[in-house]
Amino acid sequence: MDPKNFETELVREGYEVSKSVTPGAKVNPEHSHPFDVKALVLQGAMSLTRDGKTETYTVGQTFSMPRGCTHYESYGDGETVTLVGRKH
Repeated sequence: MDPKNFETELVREGYEVSKSVTPGAKVNPEHSHPFDVKALVLQGAMSLTRDGKTETYTVGQTFSMPRGCTHYESYGDGETVTLVGRKH
C-alpha cells in the first residue's frame, strides 16, 4: 500500500498518525492498548501474536487491532519503521 494514501485514509478516519522506529531485535511482552491501531510497515518486518496466532508483516503490509486486543510484538535484527494510526 502507498504510504501517502494510507496516511490520508488514517486522517480521514480520525486517527492520530505517527512513525514508530524500532532499531533492532526486540520483543514487547503481552499487553494491550487503550486505542484502536492501524499500521503500515515501511521498512523491515514485525510479528504480532494475538488470539494464539502469529502473523509476520513486511514492507507494504498493513494490520489493525481494536483497543483492548491482547498481543505481543517481536522485531528482527534490522531496523523496523511503521506508519501508525491511533484512535482513542
